[in-house]
Amino acid sequence: MALVLIEDSELLESALRGDRRSLGKLISRIELGFNPGLKKSKTWTLGVTGPPGVGKSTLIGSMISEWVRRGERVAVLAVDPSSPKSGGALLGDRMRMQGSDSSDSVYVRSIATRNHPGGLSYFIDPMIDVLAAAGWSKIIIETVGSGQSQTRIAAFTDRILLVEGPDRGDIIQAEKAGIIELADIIAINKSDIPSAKETFDSIIYSLDMSKSSNVDVHLVSALNGDGIISLIASIEKCHNYEDENFIRLKERLLSFWDSRLLSYPDLNDLLEQLNTGTITLDEASDMVCKGLLEEEI
Repeated sequence: MALVLIEDSELLESALRGDRRSLGKLISRIELGFNPGLKKSKTWTLGVTGPPGVGKSTLIGSMISEWVRRGERVAVLAVDPSSPKSGGALLGDRMRMQGSDSSDSVYVRSIATRNHPGGLSYFIDPMIDVLAAAGWSKIIIETVGSGQSQTRIAAFTDRILLVEGPDRGDIIQAEKAGIIELADIIAINKSDIPSAKETFDSIIYSLDMSKSSNVDVHLVSALNGDGIISLIASIEKCHNYEDENFIRLKERLLSFWDSRLLSYPDLNDLLEQLNTGTITLDEASDMVCKGLLEEEI
């Protein structure tokens, strides 16, 4: 055990000195439960979410290019669906951003959902702390972007970009999931497609109806670069409001509870007892809470 702690400490020191291989290994260790215990800092983080197929990864790549041109160091944690066989990430988003990952000023890492509720593991939080301590000035979290799981991104980022495409059905999904109410900025990608303007108008109308006047909406094209500079300016100037901070804290608490529950050592035994009817859900919940309290003592 002591040897493992020494190895983790050396890995952390090497990662903070800028060694990318050590950084990759350290993030893998964090995925398995290791917490470096770094001091929490005021980190610049952007959550990017939206339905599949709207061009989130391509848009992130365009923004990265502009930030790197300005001298920023950008790190991306791309949350990919877990492989049903290996449990690892499928790496789809990383492959779509491979051109951006070629710079020393860019770090892209795929993170598997590992079937966590909300699609995001609480371990992303210490990953962000490590990236910030290692000198990455912009940290982007890209979500899988499906249904209710989109709202969990609020637990880990201080600004949220919702990416939509020229399809009214996407807007309806965003409204159902509630993510449109959490978004600080909305980007309608693929602005070169005629129906994009119709989507833009629909979102403006939806925001007016819900009195969400603080949300900036942009028409952009990740392919030809239209609107990217204006979008970045909007992202960098946005700030959180008190009610949004409350929602973010709630999502953070839920994420922490999910993580503790999934790491509970007797979880499989509890599930077996629930399956046989030996215990009720209330009893299982009480047993988990008692077990977690005993771990703290």
